[in-house]
Amino acid sequence: MSIVTILGAGVMGSAMCLPARDRGHEVRLVGTHLDRDIIDSVKANGLHPKLNVKLPDGVKGFHHEDFGAALGTDTDLIVLGISSAGVNWAIDRLCEALKTPVPVVMITKGMHPEEAKLTALPDRVKAEVQRRTGLSLTIAAIGGPCIAGELAVRRHTGTVITSHDTAFAGTLCGMLETDYYHPRVSADVIGVEICAAFKNFFAISVGWAVGHLDKMAVTENRAFNHNAAAIIFDQAIRELMVLVKAHGGTEQSVWGMPGAGDLYVTCQAGRNSRLGNNLGRGLTYKQTKEGPMKGDTIEGAELGVVVAGTLRAMMGNGTLNPTALPLTRALLDALTNDSGLDIPWADLHRHN
Repeated sequence: MSIVTILGAGVMGSAMCLPARDRGHEVRLVGTHLDRDIIDSVKANGLHPKLNVKLPDGVKGFHHEDFGAALGTDTDLIVLGISSAGVNWAIDRLCEALKTPVPVVMITKGMHPEEAKLTALPDRVKAEVQRRTGLSLTIAAIGGPCIAGELAVRRHTGTVITSHDTAFAGTLCGMLETDYYHPRVSADVIGVEICAAFKNFFAISVGWAVGHLDKMAVTENRAFNHNAAAIIFDQAIRELMVLVKAHGGTEQSVWGMPGAGDLYVTCQAGRNSRLGNNLGRGLTYKQTKEGPMKGDTIEGAELGVVVAGTLRAMMGNGTLNPTALPLTRALLDALTNDSGLDIPWADLHRHN
């Protein structure tokens, strides 16, 4: 048995309690400053109010100010289950609490922008903790299609665990694999992480097709708009391939669970798709954030805003071919210029 401390009691971090507990590990679930009500509920009766399920017996809840106590000196694995916006906060907590290196696995989806490239969040966390504390962490990340509500009721779920240390990734697979949770090893850290982050970004565009149906005249056969969604989905995969290859990742990540699999799942429901629905109905990003999605965290949109400068710089210096990224450019324009999302139909499927 190992001791697993999860930082972040949102739906995804908490859903990871299931495979960890079912493998017999002790689980300490630590909330962020936004998770106080969740931790209070878990402490009181084990019920996670957002997942609407009772977490397994033996999951111990801690508030964020007690992270050091939860970590103790006996934690074998830290799971970072915070959002991309909370990564710097999590780095601060790690630097405060860690006295010796503890292995880390991240389920956060996002990228760190630099002047001329994007950096995977695990690499960013490792570098920053080492810079500030001198501690060298062994770190991995989990990618692939994983709806938290399904994992929380033990539906079959396939993921990839990626690390520069593939032996560590294999160890994690062994720690977490159950008869319903099926992780596999990948050495393609940058490819998996680009797919994990950008599937949220591209799901916005696929969601556009569903929302745009509301603006179209009802036909006599009450046709849907699935063909348009499929064209956009295909273009999203093509552009994921361009982004991954430009950063040294592999095609397998794009065509496999981290890319195509995760994009498929993300397009079924969720906040990124709902933003796309609203853009398809004619609203701008700002109008959507001030109206029907006020207060919602939309990670695909936040990613687009954060990385827009880097991607445009890479297109400007020739690292990325802008003609191969028409959907990316349209999404960046919509998110950073507060304009409508104009799908560039004539430019799609022009670049192999």
